Amino acid sequence: MAAAYQVAGLTGASRCWRRWWRRNRQRGPASAAATARFRAATPLPCRASPPGAADDRPASNGFALGRHSTANGTGMVLGNPHFDWADDWRFYQHHLTIPGRLNVSGAGLAGLPVVNIGHNDRLGWTHTASEAHTVTASRLTLVPGDPTSYLVDGRPHRMTADQVTVQVRQPDGTTTPVTRTLHRTPDGPLVEDPGPLQWTTTTAYVLRDANADNLRVIDQWLAIARARTIKDLHAALVRHQGLPWVNTLAADSTGTSYYSDVQVVPHVTDEQRARCGVGPDLGLVILDGSRSDCGWGTDPDALVPGRFGPKRLPSLVRTDHVSNMNDSPWLTNPAAPLTGYPSIVGDVGTERSPRTRLGLDMIAAGNFTLSTVGDSMFGNRNLTAEQGRAAVVAMCRANPTLPATDGRPVDVRRACATLDTWSGTGDTGERSRGAVLWRAFAERVRRPGIVLWKVPFDPADPARTPRDLNADDPGLRRVFADTVLAFAAAGLPVDVPLDAVQRYEGIPVHGCRGPEGCFNVISVPGTPRPLDEFGAIPHGTSFVMAVELTAHGPRMRSVLVYGQSANRSSVHHTDQARLYASKKWVTAAFTEREIAADPALTVHRL
Repeated sequence: MAAAYQVAGLTGASRCWRRWWRRNRQRGPASAAATARFRAATPLPCRASPPGAADDRPASNGFALGRHSTANGTGMVLGNPHFDWADDWRFYQHHLTIPGRLNVSGAGLAGLPVVNIGHNDRLGWTHTASEAHTVTASRLTLVPGDPTSYLVDGRPHRMTADQVTVQVRQPDGTTTPVTRTLHRTPDGPLVEDPGPLQWTTTTAYVLRDANADNLRVIDQWLAIARARTIKDLHAALVRHQGLPWVNTLAADSTGTSYYSDVQVVPHVTDEQRARCGVGPDLGLVILDGSRSDCGWGTDPDALVPGRFGPKRLPSLVRTDHVSNMNDSPWLTNPAAPLTGYPSIVGDVGTERSPRTRLGLDMIAAGNFTLSTVGDSMFGNRNLTAEQGRAAVVAMCRANPTLPATDGRPVDVRRACATLDTWSGTGDTGERSRGAVLWRAFAERVRRPGIVLWKVPFDPADPARTPRDLNADDPGLRRVFADTVLAFAAAGLPVDVPLDAVQRYEGIPVHGCRGPEGCFNVISVPGTPRPLDEFGAIPHGTSFVMAVELTAHGPRMRSVLVYGQSANRSSVHHTDQARLYASKKWVTAAFTEREIAADPALTVHRL
């Protein structure tokens, strides 16, 4: 079960490379012909993307509010994981009680006997996907003439080889055994990649996963569930060091808020990356495997050798607020920037994503109640539209015909009018006409050579820059014309309503894409296409939890957008989707008295 949760949704390069590894399992050194075929068909899988680039990975937003940010002086948590909507990795809500030992409510991934995001009577917490790399690679120097042996400090070592046979289903429904020989070193499995990490007669690559032997995750989440204060929670994270790829945000009934990236992180220092780092540049930490001094180090307080200890990983306790929207820990709270952590954990002083900056703007308002936390979640603001829609409308009004990249003149009047009347949000309804057009434009406009913003990123003002869309840029104008042409080529009206492309079992779903600068993320493709090709929603807001930790117990509202049942014939497959579409919540019962008072209560004794 520990391994299952790790694979469920890694982050950044770690998750990208594990997904890539499942697609490209190694069988041996690549031939020249296979290399050529692969390079012709396959892009580099994990090269770093520019800020705000489309990336529908498992992600999340999280707010933890302290007493100085809430109207009642309580602690509050908003949890908003963005996860796959496929049946096999859904969140499910549950309430686990062992009298006198455990009482915790929230949601967890299918197959896990714990609450991953939730609350008890004194503490609430959520997680977001961390930017820390949990997987690294080593470049091996192979023994001349023997591609299954490698050199370390000049001494040869043989790879181990295991034959694995599995039954593979055939087109006619029968199964037949297929055998593969898998090679590995003590660090991990060899890579099969006839592309940038190809296994040749001289070089090979090994992936090393810091979570490969992490069986502590169940104990870790049980310890979190039993924590009653922020101090207890931090002690639980330090004691087990079992979180596999996530940040933690929490608040307790004293009105204390907390952020932590205490999790499993390979011990690779900045000095070591400079001394031992090798190419290619694929967004993956690649070390020189021919030198023993380039292996992972360790810290005295690390529970497992080869990992950073908790003292080297960032955490922050505040009485106002902390947040994370999947950027690095740096701006967890802009009033107290976090620095000094290893670069393998994340960067410092770089541009934040539009979603992060929108979240920081939302949380800065303060004075939250449980209702206003929910309102902020479903406000469906779109930061890039707030910063640029008016400028684009003014530009296309003044230029009703714009040149496309191929030089064709394009009539943009209808598109211009559509953006003018759009609400500028991810809300559904008649005023959503323009949301799909803006999404397609925003996805295309980050082309090299376009000066996108009049006010560039300023590390001294990172929460408010860049801003003010530069609609005078000729490249931006060509992109707008190209976008209009793309709608025409797809047979899609430029004023198609959001309701038509974002539906779950026929129910309109509000929200928009993270790269647009949306908090409530629904990741429907941004490229224009015929309506019948948009298909199911692949990823986005899943379980949403807003909880207030009061002296008299927790008050919690939640919604599980795709429902508690994956069975399409069940009433619980769409009941919460209908609530979500109306921006309504489920009010949770937590105490025995609250549960007993529910008129719909049924009890099954096993």
